[in-house]
Amino acid sequence: MKEKFLHWKIKTSHFHPDRKLQFLGNMFQLGLLTFPVIPAVGMVLLSLSALATWWKKYRQIISQPLTWGLGILTVLLVIVSSFGYYRTEAYLGLGNLIPQFIFFTGISALIQTPAQLRRISWILVITSVPVVIFGLVQILLGWGTVGAVESFLGLAIAPTGNPPGRMSANFMYANILAAYLTIVFILNLGLLIENFQQKTISQSPPVDGGVRGGSQSQFLIVTLLGNSLALLLTNSRNGWAIAVFAALTFAVYLGWRWLIFIVSGISGIILLSAFSPSPIREPFRKIVPYFIWGRLSDEMFGDRPIPLLRSTQWNFALSLTQQRPLTGWGLRNFSPLYINKYSNYPLEIWLGHPHNLFLMLTAEIGIPATIFFCILVGWVIFQAFLLIRDWSDTSADKLIFFSHLVAFFGCILFNTADVTMFDLRVNALGWLLLAGIWGVISTHRANI
Repeated sequence: MKEKFLHWKIKTSHFHPDRKLQFLGNMFQLGLLTFPVIPAVGMVLLSLSALATWWKKYRQIISQPLTWGLGILTVLLVIVSSFGYYRTEAYLGLGNLIPQFIFFTGISALIQTPAQLRRISWILVITSVPVVIFGLVQILLGWGTVGAVESFLGLAIAPTGNPPGRMSANFMYANILAAYLTIVFILNLGLLIENFQQKTISQSPPVDGGVRGGSQSQFLIVTLLGNSLALLLTNSRNGWAIAVFAALTFAVYLGWRWLIFIVSGISGIILLSAFSPSPIREPFRKIVPYFIWGRLSDEMFGDRPIPLLRSTQWNFALSLTQQRPLTGWGLRNFSPLYINKYSNYPLEIWLGHPHNLFLMLTAEIGIPATIFFCILVGWVIFQAFLLIRDWSDTSADKLIFFSHLVAFFGCILFNTADVTMFDLRVNALGWLLLAGIWGVISTHRANI
């Protein structure tokens, strides 16, 4: 059975391999479709699909060692929160982690095949279009939301961006939008490469979840350019670096030496323009726009207050870890402790996190809990590499699985210089990527 949408044939029989989970699969897709633009509605649908999957697949989910590991981590987080300096904040901070554990385990039982990962990629790429449009209108026309529109969307769109001059679209901050765009950029790139590869095999049947077609290629090219432009306008050095990392990773994976040479050459010129000493940098600065090299070198914002420097924040987080290495100071405690430290500073200082997830975790939940958390996530990544090494399905499915793994790595890298877990959408998307990866791994292991 097939249906057509914009002349693209989609195999509805491949929406979900388990017909008993078809309705929940549809609910999940609808939630993901609304999530980037109307997060409140999307999160309700995604949460319901995860909880209902728990109800239907309880025995399967509870039998997995990873589920038990997350359960132990949950107990550990509750215990260390009781030692929090500000206990109320510490217990509230559990809301950024424990619900995501439930979401992860439920969705990983719902997502079972690369075809479903491909559907996720398509949905996220398609829904990025209105987000990019919001951002362009915001930057070019200074447009923002007011009154009823804010209530309907569940958040405000700041005119000219937040901070001003940096695209944030319908996200609360430019860096958060950049984190979202890096995920979409990587998945978009994976779909485009798959589409081009399928077009070169004229007699091959289309892969599950989509077909070859000029309209698909054109759409993916336009969305990739749009997401790239939006990512550039976020003025996020972190986002720029991860986009380059993703392009190089795909080039190495595919053995495209020409792309490695091009990306490396362009990156080298940009880095020389930003960081090389004078007079070496001068010729390169005539080629590279100030918008880029000035941002990378931070010369564009050279008068930052000392408390707003990442090095200052990281050192303070390290000092907190050294004082309480076992229990930490409690989730969400970094910010009030940091503000108290600089309460006498001439300028008012507000900071929500230390711009490094791992330093924040060691400072807030202690070293043992952080290591255990990293081991659980690292185990999934290790199993993903083993699956790629032993892959026996189609190369197109392998590429899609690989693109989701790269996207999750992008989330990890982004969190080495920022923290995205406080944003509902980006936090959930990161766990969704990991859930999809683990779901495919678990299904593959069950079929061996």
